[in-house]
Amino acid sequence: MKIMSAIVITCVSANLAGCGWLGLKDRSNDYLLSEETERTVIPRELGTSSVGQIYPIPVIDASSEQLVSFEVPRPQPASVNTFEQLVKIQSFDDRRWVLINISPSELWPRLRNVLNRNGVPSAIAQGSSGLIESVWVTFSSDDDNSHRFRFNISPGVQLESTEVAILHSQTVRGEEDTSEWPITSDSDQRELDMLTLIANDLAGVDSFASVSLLAQEIGGVSKVEIISSEVADPFIQMKLGFDRSWASVVYSLERGGFSTIDKNRSEGVFFVNYTEPSSTEVGFFGRLFGGSKDEEIVTANYRVLVESVATDVEIKIVDAEGDSLGRSEALKLLAILRSNLS
Repeated sequence: MKIMSAIVITCVSANLAGCGWLGLKDRSNDYLLSEETERTVIPRELGTSSVGQIYPIPVIDASSEQLVSFEVPRPQPASVNTFEQLVKIQSFDDRRWVLINISPSELWPRLRNVLNRNGVPSAIAQGSSGLIESVWVTFSSDDDNSHRFRFNISPGVQLESTEVAILHSQTVRGEEDTSEWPITSDSDQRELDMLTLIANDLAGVDSFASVSLLAQEIGGVSKVEIISSEVADPFIQMKLGFDRSWASVVYSLERGGFSTIDKNRSEGVFFVNYTEPSSTEVGFFGRLFGGSKDEEIVTANYRVLVESVATDVEIKIVDAEGDSLGRSEALKLLAILRSNLS
């Protein structure tokens, strides 16, 4: 028993002593003593094209907001869209589309697979333009006509989302070669049936691991972008019509921590209140003797301006009197509004 105890004590001592007990030097902290060495100079007769900075530091404009000293802000809450249903069918005016909260490059291979598996193979697939056209197919419920579908995939209004719109075309069997695509679907019900099929199939997928490298820029640039320049107040640019943009702002204000006090659609203005979330909660006695926050009268402290400019819509946030905000404050509020647009 004593021998076993001696062996255990010896092993523990060896572990505590580390490599030094075996006569080896512990170099784990040697990096603290390292000194700066001279820069490597490439001889003139040798080329230098293969030698460069592995992690180059980008040049920052001297007037950049990043160089201005400021207090680190609280982390912004995640968009409520992050926790909503992953796939859903949306509609506005006479349009409808499938909205899915993944990027177009992730959706592209999945959509191709859905169409092939359901007997609707693609005749044309252009990743750069986000366009898929199916071959002519027939339905058992229609013995007289042939049908085809056009799928337009584009970046969604929400962050990291994709919209899939569908156009249905039909023609008498035997006249497929002379048929042209209509402006609107020949059958609204066929369009809705195909949208529902795609939405249900995509909603049943647990993982979207596949990504198409050919579809990195699918459908063109984003529909929504925050623009910040040195000569003008920052604003959100939406490449949509005024009606859709207005409805999207209404949706975002209801979910992004803003309280809408009043609005005037003809003037394109929202009167809103936004207050930074408090890190402390009112206790029991505070609510008992001091009243609750719900009893306070909420007044507008900002205005959200929605204006049509050429073919786009610009959204700005100003103070309650209509004066410009500081750039950092405006960008912070615009980022909150942008995160919940839909």
